[in-house]
Amino acid sequence: MKKSDNNRFKASAGQWIRFGLWALVFCLVALWTRSGWWLLPLPFAFDLFITRFLPWFFWRKWKNKTLRTLMDWVDAIVFALVAVYFVFLLLFQNYQIPSSSLEKSLLVGDFLIVNKASYGPRMPMTPLSFPLAQHTMPLVGGKSYIEKPQWPYRRIAGLGRVERGDIVVFNFPTGDTVALNMQNPDYYTICYSLMQERQMSRSQAAAYVRQHQEIFGPVIWRPVDRRENYVKRCVGLPGDSLQIIDNQVYVNGEPLPDAPGVQYNYFVQTRGGQISERQFEQWGVSRDDRLMLAENNLVGSLLGFAQAGDGQHRVIYHFPATAEVIERVRKAPNIQDVKIEKARIGDYSLGGYVFPLDGRVDWTRDDFGPLWIPAKGATIPLDERNEILYGRAIRCYEGHQLERRGMQYFLDGEPADTYTFSMDYYWMMGDNRHNSADSRYWGFVPEDHVVGRPMLVWLSLDKDKAWFHGKIRWNRFFKKAR
Repeated sequence: MKKSDNNRFKASAGQWIRFGLWALVFCLVALWTRSGWWLLPLPFAFDLFITRFLPWFFWRKWKNKTLRTLMDWVDAIVFALVAVYFVFLLLFQNYQIPSSSLEKSLLVGDFLIVNKASYGPRMPMTPLSFPLAQHTMPLVGGKSYIEKPQWPYRRIAGLGRVERGDIVVFNFPTGDTVALNMQNPDYYTICYSLMQERQMSRSQAAAYVRQHQEIFGPVIWRPVDRRENYVKRCVGLPGDSLQIIDNQVYVNGEPLPDAPGVQYNYFVQTRGGQISERQFEQWGVSRDDRLMLAENNLVGSLLGFAQAGDGQHRVIYHFPATAEVIERVRKAPNIQDVKIEKARIGDYSLGGYVFPLDGRVDWTRDDFGPLWIPAKGATIPLDERNEILYGRAIRCYEGHQLERRGMQYFLDGEPADTYTFSMDYYWMMGDNRHNSADSRYWGFVPEDHVVGRPMLVWLSLDKDKAWFHGKIRWNRFFKKAR
């Protein structure tokens, strides 16, 4: 062996320590994930720190100082992206609250750290993707991932399981098919609305959406881990029976106490004049959440408000509020009456189009169920009602062909009278009950859609305030998400 070759192995103690630390990390991750793929970087790490056979940092020998500096920056950025990618893959992820579905527990403009280890990190199903992008390339647009290869669902050991009351981040279950120009309501609700309003069949409604890209945009399909991230509170666990009666949630026959932040929509009639901005701020009602209705007899009569002494209705507002806030509203001297917003069957805007989006089930967001939540290993009979309630889970989430021929059901082409679930499912609801697109509208959340549990708020921005006038909500920094 040449002398120069011998020198390759004369690394300093610091180099051996750094290699040892990286080797320990990769070995621990390989044991945790039960995957030998994590050991592949070890030879490269050994060469980087010890032998230096490969020309690592070759640009540092260049004479051009500007190019050397540029390549040092590129090297630092690439290393940071790779490190952040693996941290986001196994441990943590950033998430921003985009809507008011969890007000007042989590606010629009809250930025959360999501702990993926809470329920066990889910291994990527579409491994070839741009780091840190969910489904769309930043700035330039287009898909941020390559659909092939796709790996089967696999979750490694975590710190616990989803519990009732947990706030959970998950992939949107019905976000598999997306009309890009109209993503709220989702594609399936759009098709159901067309079926109801234009007397179309399901296939006709789907064809209509695809043919009118000027309205709905292109219709695309997304893999499970590339679907939009949602955040809701878990109210139903696998095997639970859930029912909602007049807005009260019952689980296994027992009323489920509302979380402190749960709120509903109300119509509020004043004694005369408008509610002041100061009152709205004291009640915690944002500008986007409040609506002043037309001041006339027809609106008041439709909502059930009594006429004032002069025969005219006073100003009527519509906004969400918690039980505590609505009691303060009722006691305010300028308030005449308060009524909760009622759902109406067949009216999408008033919670009438709900899961399972079938005219044979007349549930609403306020009166729903009873409904059993599927559990792994549980078996159900295959009949017409169970097909309505669990057909999507069987076909779309668990990947089976289910069809009915006459009175007989066929599963993957074979006659079947029962079905056994291969995954656990959860029921997720927003705390802002009348302004939340949740499981009441699109059904169960399969276990392979679960991402993690929010830990804390690391930044919070108030959309109604200017930068130097209260936009940063300092009091929410490092607040626990619960």
